[in-house]
Amino acid sequence: MSSTAGAVNKRLHLGLFLATCVTTFLVCLTLFGGGVEGTLEDKLWASGLYAFVLMLILLSHELGHYFMARAHGVDASWPYFIPLPLGFGTLGAVIRLKGRIPTRDALVDIGAAGPLAGLLIAVPMLFVGVALSHVEKMPDDLGTGFPPTLSLINLASQGGLYIRHLVFDAPEPVWPQYELFGDNLLTWLAVRLVHGKIAAGSDLMAHPVFLAAWFGLVMTMLNLLPVGQLDGGHLTHAWYGAKAEAIGERIAAGALVMALFCSASWLVWFLLITRIVGVGHPPVERPEVPLSRGRKVVVVITWVMTGLTFMPIPLSLG
Repeated sequence: MSSTAGAVNKRLHLGLFLATCVTTFLVCLTLFGGGVEGTLEDKLWASGLYAFVLMLILLSHELGHYFMARAHGVDASWPYFIPLPLGFGTLGAVIRLKGRIPTRDALVDIGAAGPLAGLLIAVPMLFVGVALSHVEKMPDDLGTGFPPTLSLINLASQGGLYIRHLVFDAPEPVWPQYELFGDNLLTWLAVRLVHGKIAAGSDLMAHPVFLAAWFGLVMTMLNLLPVGQLDGGHLTHAWYGAKAEAIGERIAAGALVMALFCSASWLVWFLLITRIVGVGHPPVERPEVPLSRGRKVVVVITWVMTGLTFMPIPLSLG
């Protein structure tokens, strides 16, 4: 690579990083109202905390991959951050591996380093965020029934009711107003340890630091799905070889079921798996070298973390 091309590449990485800092800050300030009650200064400060914590989690994740790849002699790019002026301000970040991975052990090291590094930041920040959040009484008519409001089945039902309203002048369906953030075992444990058992009819009002950690956990969960060249796919391929493709196919089918009955957001991941990521994985250079016992322990740890971070209903309305 010429020095000019290298300089352009570095500017691209830095530009995407700074743009994502801006979008995460602005999303918290504008779409989340700063995430706190108080003055504009309070909201600016809280939005800055949100952007800082979220970017720190994402950066730790990607640098974990980067430095472990370099340690194994695999050429890797700096992280490409993905800014988004909607949602949570970003779609995460990725790095490009430019060479073949030598062994199964190296594949585990590179695949696991990102999620574990990100969790080293996300989990402590989760507890900080929960401590900064407060419990508040919610409206009595707040509904959390089944199927959830953002499941494909419920969305189709609401669509039918709205068509009925337009065609037959039936009452217009009432759409829930409160955004509810889903729980996994880690968030449940953090809330229980910090605030105890929350009384029925009350809920935790999330501080921006909690939101940043929560989003970091969601991104970690999705990356740990055992599919293709996602982090979880690296790990299952290292353990099972080509047989890991069957696991990826089952995960894709499971994502479609989750979209129907839990959250339509799983449809995005079903399409991503089937149309973009795929279930295949390039073989390592020396597949005959077996996976060491220590790396098997690392894989099991990541599977435990997958269970702890798994969130079937990331977002709902009530």
